[in-house]
Amino acid sequence: MSHEPRLTQELRALFKTQRVSALGTTGDDGAPFVSMVPYAVEQQMACLVIHVSGLAAHTRHLQARERVSLMVMQSEVAGEPVHGLQRVTLEGVARVAERGSQRWAACRATYLARFPEAEPMTELGDFMFVAVHVTAGRQVAGFGAARSIDKDEINRALGSTG
Repeated sequence: MSHEPRLTQELRALFKTQRVSALGTTGDDGAPFVSMVPYAVEQQMACLVIHVSGLAAHTRHLQARERVSLMVMQSEVAGEPVHGLQRVTLEGVARVAERGSQRWAACRATYLARFPEAEPMTELGDFMFVAVHVTAGRQVAGFGAARSIDKDEINRALGSTG
């Protein structure tokens, strides 16, 4: 068994323990737009799955421009310093899964395994599953512990390999 770097282990733990991310998209006018979205990790496709409404601005943005950013961050602890919170900023490509397709079914199963309470929303016509395929990232694993990470390293942390 090969050695896995500590920062990769910490990144995997961050994906596992946190359930929401900040989604960055770009509007038609080029302005940045950030919103909160819950996410689940789909290991077989090596992506993050989000479930969004077609009525939301961020959904319209990612449908028009598939390049997005996600930030996953450790939760703040009252009374503790915030500058060393573990976090990762991810760059990726967002692809809407066609309703009823095999990709849609996989995204739905993964998302509902993490958020079973969202099941009724999956039946609403304006909601869709989006697979965000990560291409690169920047991990901060505490004060003074930062690194740029490539797609392969992120995939290992997502659990698709290793």
